[in-house]
Amino acid sequence: MLVEQEGMSPELQGELRKLQEGLLSQLSPDTAAIMRRAAEELVRSGIAGRALQQGTKAPDFTLPNAVGKEVSLNDLLAGGPAVVTFYRGAW
Repeated sequence: MLVEQEGMSPELQGELRKLQEGLLSQLSPDTAAIMRRAAEELVRSGIAGRALQQGTKAPDFTLPNAVGKEVSLNDLLAGGPAVVTFYRGAW
C-alpha cells in the first residue's frame, strides 16, 4: 500500500511499512480493508506523480484552515516559511 518515492531510502520505506501495518492492525478488518482499497485507488490514480516535487515552488492558493478561516499561501509566506498539510476525507 505504501507508495515508493524516488530518493526514499529502503530503510525509511521499511520503517514506514512497519508503521502502516502496525496502525492497520489496530483497526477492524472491515475498516482496514476500506483503507487499503482507498490507498490502492490513490496509487492507481497516479496522483503521486502529479504532486509537486521537493524544491518546487507551490502556486498561490486560498483554502479554509482547520477552523474554516480562509488562508492564502502568499499571506502565510509573508510571515516566513510555511508548512502545508492536506488531509484527505472528512474527519
